[in-house]
Amino acid sequence: MVQSSTINIKKLNPNAIIPTYGSEYAAGADLYACIPEAITIQPGETHLVPTGISMEIPVGFAGLIYARSGLATKKGLAPANKVGVVDSDYRGEVMVSLHNHSKVDQTIEPGERIAQMVIAPFLQGIFNEVDELSDTLRGEGGFGSTGTK
Repeated sequence: MVQSSTINIKKLNPNAIIPTYGSEYAAGADLYACIPEAITIQPGETHLVPTGISMEIPVGFAGLIYARSGLATKKGLAPANKVGVVDSDYRGEVMVSLHNHSKVDQTIEPGERIAQMVIAPFLQGIFNEVDELSDTLRGEGGFGSTGTK
């Protein structure tokens, strides 16, 4: 069974579309472009696309904005910041910073699905400065250190 929680949504624009889930067990809810006309994003360009909504994410959770796999694969459009974070105390409009990674102009139409948002729990770390950290088998092995065969 999927856990659920009510997320209060406010339409800032009457044309805004409330996020939807594409299937029964989808983790990410689709976010929609709330724009009056099509936007063309040139190769290498980033455009801030409004969704026309604001929301109340419960305390202890964050809205994580990810690329839609189809949009990224077919059009080369994905969030410029890779993963957007909407904090529970943010009440402004949810925006998606779309970057065109392709070599051709890409167009976003009004009402098009532009990203997906996962509502996820998080922990706030209490950062404690120490002189030494505990030892592990991995130690200081960094980028690629665990992927050797």
